[in-house]
Amino acid sequence: MQDRIKIRCNDSLQMNAAALLVQKASNFKSSIYIIRDNRRANAKSLLGIMSLGIDENIELDLEAEGDDAKDALTALAEVLHAEIV
Repeated sequence: MQDRIKIRCNDSLQMNAAALLVQKASNFKSSIYIIRDNRRANAKSLLGIMSLGIDENIELDLEAEGDDAKDALTALAEVLHAEIV
């Protein structure tokens, strides 16, 4: 299952926001990835997320696979203050 989301944050994704994202992602059994351009990062890895350099108003692919994939995508979109586009 894959959804495309657009970040609606006023700021880029900084360390605190990325840490919250990792915490939330870690609550799910599904494998979850954030994809920017052709780079892919595990949403449960702080270093991986920070390596994407997520700026404000950027479009990302958020991908999850597993039994709770749909719930995971919804929860992470909320943490990112994102809308599914």
